[in-house]
Amino acid sequence: MQTLFRLLASRAGQVALTGGTMTDKSHSFVLFNAVICTMNSAQPWAEALAVCDGRIVAVGSRAEVEAAADVSAERIDALGRMVMPGMADVHNHFVFAGRAELYEVNFPPYCRLDQIIERVREAARQRPAERWIIGGIWGSTLLGELTYEARLRLDEAAAGRPVMLRDDSHHNRWLNAAALQACGIDADTPDPVNGTIVRHADSGEATGLLLEAASALVESVVNAAIMAEPEANIAAARHALQRLNAYGITCLQEPLSTRMVLDTLKTVAEREQLSAWVVASMPVVQGPFASDQWGAELFALRDSYRSRYFRPDFGKLFMDGVPTTHTAAMLDPYLPTDTYGCCFRGSNFMTVPQLARVIADCEQAGISLKIHCTGDGSVRATLDAIDVVRSFNGGQHRHQIAHAGYVHADDIPRFRELGVVADLSPMLWFPGVIVEQLKTVLAEEQVNRSYPHRTMAEAGVLLAAGSDWPVLPDPSPWIGLQGMITRQDPTGQFPGALAEEERLDLATALRAYTLGPAEAMGLAQETGSLEVGKSADLIVLDRNLFTTPVNELVHTRVLTTYFAGQVVFEAEV
Repeated sequence: MQTLFRLLASRAGQVALTGGTMTDKSHSFVLFNAVICTMNSAQPWAEALAVCDGRIVAVGSRAEVEAAADVSAERIDALGRMVMPGMADVHNHFVFAGRAELYEVNFPPYCRLDQIIERVREAARQRPAERWIIGGIWGSTLLGELTYEARLRLDEAAAGRPVMLRDDSHHNRWLNAAALQACGIDADTPDPVNGTIVRHADSGEATGLLLEAASALVESVVNAAIMAEPEANIAAARHALQRLNAYGITCLQEPLSTRMVLDTLKTVAEREQLSAWVVASMPVVQGPFASDQWGAELFALRDSYRSRYFRPDFGKLFMDGVPTTHTAAMLDPYLPTDTYGCCFRGSNFMTVPQLARVIADCEQAGISLKIHCTGDGSVRATLDAIDVVRSFNGGQHRHQIAHAGYVHADDIPRFRELGVVADLSPMLWFPGVIVEQLKTVLAEEQVNRSYPHRTMAEAGVLLAAGSDWPVLPDPSPWIGLQGMITRQDPTGQFPGALAEEERLDLATALRAYTLGPAEAMGLAQETGSLEVGKSADLIVLDRNLFTTPVNELVHTRVLTTYFAGQVVFEAEV
């Protein structure tokens, strides 16, 4: 991944981010002399399109488009470039990602413990004594090193400032003594349900490592401070949207939309600065990032947040944790350890009847669900619960299983039968840091059959790709696209391939990054393909993807991004 970071850094000076407002007034134009991949099966290719007031009014040959276009519309020569729909990201924590890039201490997941300690020491020199040091992401490979002794080193580096660092799954936190004190965590603090406060074996004192739901103990304190900085949150959202527009992303789903996220995006929308379709996923139950409001209390507010481009239509649930901390629910056992024994499989956070009740209640409230499932055991239980609800509610709501990487072969056809979306995030379908760590807790055979994209596609499952930014440090869809096609690390740092038989062809992979996510979010009538009547969300590329060697797709540059007919990103010439 270091190679990729250098590659992305080298691009930083090549882009110009726009910072204007989005209005209903969009000029009319005709884009011609283009190779247009429409993602519309009825008309896959075109050479021109016309836009008026933010909507596509014609797609086809130059003559056909000119016949339908306004004579006063601007004519734009695409110079033979490839044009396609804006990219979509079905799982993107972009407000938190913006905060991480603007205000937090950042380091890649391959950093050694010594390097992380020094980054904290450097940050402490630049912050007031009372200011929290927040950041990440430390790799799961460090779990065994984050001991009580390591916490003492963190204490010394921070010089009394509270520190909270997130891991590469964003499910776990590492705190120093000052942060533990600020959160009221001591030897007598009980473990929360579905969470663990890791403790010193002899004294019982917290080592600073908080797993799964225990993270809520610190996030509730941090979130209170974040809520008190509304303009900082708005700036973070704008920064993140500009970054996403530069990659060609014009549609995304925020996968854990707390009250802070909802308030922030409402203001961004009111200021006409929302440069992408955004679908919110409100927390259904209390959790690490939802310690203030959740469930019916938030659902009751959603119409007050709704606007033209902001749709708070989903809820978010967690059915398990992550494999790296043995908190994902697996059908087959984890590798044997002294702590968990030889037959440990993890467990679901809810029973099937409990989950079915929650799903039914959400459907009654008009809410579709994004359900976190990283283990094949939680995937099966979730499909079972949806099956129960389908038996009496029908299939009006299309739910998503987030992180559908580990899925038993018997359950793959059930996705299509039950109308369930496979949210493919984060991008772990090729060798990398997290995949290597997974091989230390799961049998290699389990890891090698993860993310069965081709099998799912052939079974008719709706695939929707996502980045899970900032869980992965970069949201570029071009990384994931190449990885889907090659199943190899696009940077070349990690050798080999992961389940090569699950490679997708380019057209199928593109659908997973355009129309697939739009359908998953309930936005297929608005975006995802270039068709008459849809929003003019399109990108102009520096190359034709279909004539580019697959191992060079990661180098694709977006030259121009249009959202609702307006330029929201333009590369520097």
